[in-house]
Amino acid sequence: MASGNAVLNALISEGLNAVPVDVTAHDIDLPQGIGLCFNTIHGTFGEDGEMQAILEEMGMPYTGAGVDSSRVAFDKVSSKEVFVRHGVPTPSSEIVQFSSDVKLPNMSLPYVVKPPREGSSVGVHIVDNETDAHAAMEDASNYGDEVLIEQFVSGKELTVGVLDGEVLPIVHIAPRSGFYDMKNKYPWLNDEGGTDYYCPADLDDATTAKVQQAALKAHMALGIEIYSRVDVLLDTANNPYVLEANTIPGMTASSLLPKAAKVAGYEFGPLCRKIVELSLAMRT
Repeated sequence: MASGNAVLNALISEGLNAVPVDVTAHDIDLPQGIGLCFNTIHGTFGEDGEMQAILEEMGMPYTGAGVDSSRVAFDKVSSKEVFVRHGVPTPSSEIVQFSSDVKLPNMSLPYVVKPPREGSSVGVHIVDNETDAHAAMEDASNYGDEVLIEQFVSGKELTVGVLDGEVLPIVHIAPRSGFYDMKNKYPWLNDEGGTDYYCPADLDDATTAKVQQAALKAHMALGIEIYSRVDVLLDTANNPYVLEANTIPGMTASSLLPKAAKVAGYEFGPLCRKIVELSLAMRT
């Protein structure tokens, strides 16, 4: 809702005839005369290709990634397979299938446990002992029968925006404690946690180029249209590892993609307008 309201106000400030549509069901009810839907629904339904498919059936142009690229990018198992196939640097991984019993992976500790089809770090755990591993696997299994295990990479958490093939300045995400989980992403939800953001990230030129190249390679390998935000870990030897690409990143003026875009010279209103223009050009 925050992204939607921010984009709505930005588009109106740009002189566009924008109206809000609160999507509460699969049967999307659009007002007459709509020429494009600006999608700001994060996570399932909005980011996994489902809403894109509905809009395409309606013949309605929309912003951002298409059906296939959204589906693959949102599924961490599928996107991991694409990364490996295209030589995108990414942490080693293992898939655990559940039937009725919670199983531990074969991978050595420490590792990261995550449901493959959730957003906002839902169900993600970093574990370094078997007791915590059991609890993490049990929690992750609540979101589906398949769980992704990734080798833990110690280092800096970075994110890189890509807009129409242009790689934006890197944002360094620095949680005040732990890792970039729900508590640190959204501290206002429970009055705890918090994160500091630095853009451009304080990296040397060679490392900056290496991280941006890895992010762009991930974006291109997944076939993502228009824009995305790619999450990258940078280890202590300055090696980047791509985790995932977000096809519907946060879109408030203070969100990470707009932060990077502003450093690159795009104020929030013109950024939203550019996404509209690029999407219209592609889909009309």
